[in-house]
Amino acid sequence: MSVHTDNIFKSMKDVRFEQTISHQCGVTMNDSVEARAIAELMAQKPGITVTYLPAMIRIDGQGKIEFKMSEISESLGREMTPHLFEISTSTHYGRMVMIDDNTVVLFGNMDDAMAYE
Repeated sequence: MSVHTDNIFKSMKDVRFEQTISHQCGVTMNDSVEARAIAELMAQKPGITVTYLPAMIRIDGQGKIEFKMSEISESLGREMTPHLFEISTSTHYGRMVMIDDNTVVLFGNMDDAMAYE
C-alpha cells in the first residue's frame, strides 16, 4: 500500500464510535470566486477555521456560524442571496437555517436551531 493512502484505509477495529455531540458546524464549497470571497471574509471572524484544499474550501466553527449576505456581497462586489449561497456550498453539516433574506446560520446544536422551526 502506498504511503499517502496509509491513513485512509484502516481496519474497523481502529474505528471508534462515540455517543457525544460535537456542536460543530460548517460548509464545504467548491473552490470558486464566490467561495474565496466567503472564506476570506469568514476567516476574519473569531472561532472560524478556514481550510483550503486542492479543489475545495472548508469553513468550520463551533456552536454556530452566521453568514451575512450583505457582508458577502460587499466582499464579492456583487449581490449574494441566501439561495446563491446555498448553490455555492457543495455540502454542510449542522442545521442550516435561513433567518431572513440577509442571514443564513449553521447551528451545531440542534436545540438552538429548533427556535426557528
